[in-house]
Amino acid sequence: MNITRRTIVMANMFLASIFQLNAQDKHRFDPPWNNPPKSAVEFTVPGINNVPDLYGDIENPQLVVFFAGNQFMCVDDLLAGFRRKHPEIQRIFVETLPPGILAKQIEGGSLTLGNLRITTKPDVYTAGKDRIQSMSHHFSSTHVYAYNKLTLMVQKGNPKKMTGLKDLNNASLKISMPNPAWEGIGRQIEKAYRSVGGEALYNAVMKDKVKDGSTYLTRIHHRESPMRILYGESDVAPVWTSEVVYQKMIGHPVDEVVIPKEDNIRATYMAGQLKNAPHPKEAKLFVDFLTSEEAKSIYGKYGFETD
Repeated sequence: MNITRRTIVMANMFLASIFQLNAQDKHRFDPPWNNPPKSAVEFTVPGINNVPDLYGDIENPQLVVFFAGNQFMCVDDLLAGFRRKHPEIQRIFVETLPPGILAKQIEGGSLTLGNLRITTKPDVYTAGKDRIQSMSHHFSSTHVYAYNKLTLMVQKGNPKKMTGLKDLNNASLKISMPNPAWEGIGRQIEKAYRSVGGEALYNAVMKDKVKDGSTYLTRIHHRESPMRILYGESDVAPVWTSEVVYQKMIGHPVDEVVIPKEDNIRATYMAGQLKNAPHPKEAKLFVDFLTSEEAKSIYGKYGFETD
């Protein structure tokens, strides 16, 4: 049988399109989920060069904010609202890494991500109440601005038929668990385990299942846990309610198993203005905005509570 050049070309084009579709499918849920700033060259490569938790202008910023990472979904709206109110402040740099990592960065003065070393000092740091209070010596002022509660994120349709925290005792269940070493939510979830199922549930999830690998301890849960659910690597992930609200908002196939109020934990978010803030005037303006009604409406949009 003669194979024409046209047939070969068409076959190669078909194979290339299949490869491209497979590559796209492999990274179909990858971040960044926010809207990247416009630049002369935009160079984000899914799975290779993708830095979703650093935002904006790292060179000569007028304001630097370190947000506890699970607020990443609010950043676009917050910065847009703040810039409308203060158009003279345009160059803003934001990090949304885990609060424990940010705390170490504040204490040590630097952080390396890949080949990038960051020594930029923050003006404002936001995190859970306990962490902010434990670092009170760093701040000239602190302010409460939002709240959140726990929930369970599962794959669309809840194929494992999860009903609540007690189900996490199941030996075959794959759990994505925020690491308490640097995630405030991790410590909150541990309290919830003990409240709902005592030491038996805590030991099952945090010791036995960690040891056998069916509980995965995250490095950066506000990105990892949703992605592990979306890519089928985990069956369930304890997260903040805002995490599920946001994933549904952007059309990702997840569902929520609500944790009843009596079994739940409420987190309090606080903002601290650093005593050695490089931009103290701008820092105060941002904290004032963060506690404003406009900011409260933004947080409410993404599933946070504001009173």
